[in-house]
Amino acid sequence: MASSAVLSAYGSHARFGGAAARDAVPAKLSINSLSVTDFRNYDRLRMVCDGRPVVLSGSNGAGKTNLLEALSFLAPGRGLRRARLSEVTRHGADGGAWAVAVSLSADQGELAKLGTGLLPGENGVPGERRVVRIDGAPQSSTACLTQWLSVVWLTPEMDRLFNDAASDRRRFLDRLAYGLDAGHATRVNAYDRSLRERSRLLRDGAMPNGTPPDPVWLDATEAAMAEHGVAVAAARRETLARLAGALQQAGDTVFPRAEMALDGVLEDWLAELAAVDVEDRFRVLLARQRGRDAQAGRALDGPHRTDLRVRHCDSGMPAADCSTGQQKSLLIAIILAYARVLRSVAAPPILLLDEVAAHLDGHARARLFDAIDELGAQAWLTGTDRAVFDAMGDRAQYFNVANGRVCETPA
Repeated sequence: MASSAVLSAYGSHARFGGAAARDAVPAKLSINSLSVTDFRNYDRLRMVCDGRPVVLSGSNGAGKTNLLEALSFLAPGRGLRRARLSEVTRHGADGGAWAVAVSLSADQGELAKLGTGLLPGENGVPGERRVVRIDGAPQSSTACLTQWLSVVWLTPEMDRLFNDAASDRRRFLDRLAYGLDAGHATRVNAYDRSLRERSRLLRDGAMPNGTPPDPVWLDATEAAMAEHGVAVAAARRETLARLAGALQQAGDTVFPRAEMALDGVLEDWLAELAAVDVEDRFRVLLARQRGRDAQAGRALDGPHRTDLRVRHCDSGMPAADCSTGQQKSLLIAIILAYARVLRSVAAPPILLLDEVAAHLDGHARARLFDAIDELGAQAWLTGTDRAVFDAMGDRAQYFNVANGRVCETPA
């Protein structure tokens, strides 16, 4: 079955979601079926779920993380591995296409059918155009997915998030912001386009037709950067403010409290000035710094340079100086706080937790499972040892993953 056929298989369906209906989303969302075609090591697979958390157990290399990656494409961006679209196509797949499709349910029943994937390339060359369909209808961008659900993940590669590049922490924060502001992904993309356009103008020193750069064009590009950049910075500040409240109220004795702050020019200005005044100030700064930015080959100020600072409240240490175990616990605390925030305004996110439980002691694992249960969130958890999840009991649905095949097993 071709990937394009999977995406078009969804016929008309009463739509519950959308920007206007987001506030009406009930307290729980869950994925009740997952279909993948020509994705990583899966030629064709369909899983049926009952709304409980999902435990995927199996040996290394069996394809557990591949299923989480498939679900991560239900969010804008390049998925939890940051892979190019053509890189996730199954080797040997005809046309280089792949597809992921889910049935999304809420308290009152089926909510929507979401599909995304890569269309076949031309002349044997893999494409890089990702498409999205909701209830069979083509969508203009991946940002529309945020109107229906929020997806957030923790993977072993994120254990050193606080020590890695600032760009990784920005992406992490932006993924959290997507769940609270359905327009955030669109504004991030619009800012990035304006940023690239300005850098091209300053770098090339000429318009596409070879004439000297037009100051009016630069002015317009910088005005767009200012408009979208301030909106991006404001959404990040709002996300952090909501997280701070949830972290302070957690009262959790297992996972540490985290103190979070933004280190960025626009974010600092927004603490003192109205958004419209920050736009004006940023636009003036960009115009004044054209020469400097041209020499650097990039804009040296803006929300694309913002960093996320995290501190372990109990020890007072910056997260970057904490042990790997402490950093993992901080990340879990942040994700649980985020889920509580979303539950208070709409519905908790779909949690993708790759090999998270195996590195926790028994008490911390039990607390994590209890927290997931209290949230009413559908978490998808992976592990090589099924016994690690014994404390979940019949609160979860269990699947064994082996050689690209998935089989449900008893609790």
